Amino acid sequence: MSASRRGAVRRLLRCGCGLLAWLALAAPASAADAAFERVLARWDGDARADLKAVVVLRDGAVVAQRYYNGADAQSLHDIRSAGKSVTALLAGIAVDRGRLRFEQPVARCLPARGKALAGVRAGDLLSMRSGLDADDERADSPGNEDRLDEAADPVAFALAVPRREAPGTRYAYNSLTAYLAGLCVESATGQPLDEFANAQLFAPLGIADWRWQRDAGGHAKGQGNLSLRAGDFARIGQMALDGGRWQGREIVRADTLRAILAPRVRIGAVDPYADEYGYFWYRKTQRIGSDEIEVVFASGNGGNKLYLVPSLRMVVAIQSSAYGRGYGQRRSQDLLRALLTAARTH
Repeated sequence: MSASRRGAVRRLLRCGCGLLAWLALAAPASAADAAFERVLARWDGDARADLKAVVVLRDGAVVAQRYYNGADAQSLHDIRSAGKSVTALLAGIAVDRGRLRFEQPVARCLPARGKALAGVRAGDLLSMRSGLDADDERADSPGNEDRLDEAADPVAFALAVPRREAPGTRYAYNSLTAYLAGLCVESATGQPLDEFANAQLFAPLGIADWRWQRDAGGHAKGQGNLSLRAGDFARIGQMALDGGRWQGREIVRADTLRAILAPRVRIGAVDPYADEYGYFWYRKTQRIGSDEIEVVFASGNGGNKLYLVPSLRMVVAIQSSAYGRGYGQRRSQDLLRALLTAARTH
């Protein structure tokens, strides 16, 4: 995209014009943009019919976008556990406002606590190292996600999960600690999680159409089930890529965002799609030809991904409803790698 078109897109964004106008103005114009569009077109004939949207930003402007299987730019889509990464951003905003600290004991920010949470820090929740017996990969785990979802009183259920090991010692992927992190943000800020998100993140980014599922107790699910439009999903990624700023406004302090995205634990041995985990955000080095390209990303069941590629100044938002199907994650990584290959040559 030419410098003049990029400038026009930025002016349109600053004026607060609608997403459709932004997307129309940002239509592909360069050889690089056309190469990205050709990549996205490869999935037009995917017989599985559950890929929904891909939006590619470079230098803050849309360079390619495609919608599949009945979706369009206005479609709300459940990004599943990629919502955990939004919860981490909200925790960071609470930190910026002096309401929370990553190192503080969660006993200060949960409505009740038992012995199992003694010594657990907010950062332990955010890095999946709470020490609680919660593991979504084990059906017999007391804190398994399915049990949490089925609980008549999710808060009481989450607070009653027993300890398995000392906090901060082992990574175990689970939704329960993300749910607790959302409760922590609610308690620290004095607002429901979704209302805090609207005031401090969504509205400042110009995101007006969204939905965040609440549980049986009336709490927005910090572990996921946030529905966004694909373009708005990409906006969150652009803000993170730009060091926590959007159109000149600070949304998350740069040092806080670095703490959220920083690698905390190596997980490559248990996750084929990631090398490291931070505060509900992942990292992986993708090897494309002779290049090693670092990618930071949010990830949700079914292949929902928000990829940040700092070295290429690129954001890729993928929405998919291949929930519970392993090919969804593989397809999204294949899409990313194809786009990275195109970016290397343009």
